[in-house]
Amino acid sequence: MTRRKHSAGFKAQVALAAIRGDVTIAEIAAKYTVHPGQVQAWKAEALGKLELLFDQKSSRPLKTEEEVAIMERKVGQLTIENDFLKKSWTGYVKRTGKK
Repeated sequence: MTRRKHSAGFKAQVALAAIRGDVTIAEIAAKYTVHPGQVQAWKAEALGKLELLFDQKSSRPLKTEEEVAIMERKVGQLTIENDFLKKSWTGYVKRTGKK
């Protein structure tokens, strides 16, 4: 029997259902066709890492629209420069025969 790989979203969904406690672990396991021990493990992992969501040191502030616009302009500028250099290099190689 091969191991199944579950996405992070699926694990979160199962863990959240277990945390809610509306139904038993066995019912959740049957609904999502996973082992009850796996449901417990995902629940424990989610509860253990919940504190990280509110930790100021690990969270980065979201970028503002202005910062995103500046970065997009910079990417565009660098793309144009890169294309220019590729064309210049190709012309140089054709003229001189060097690589």
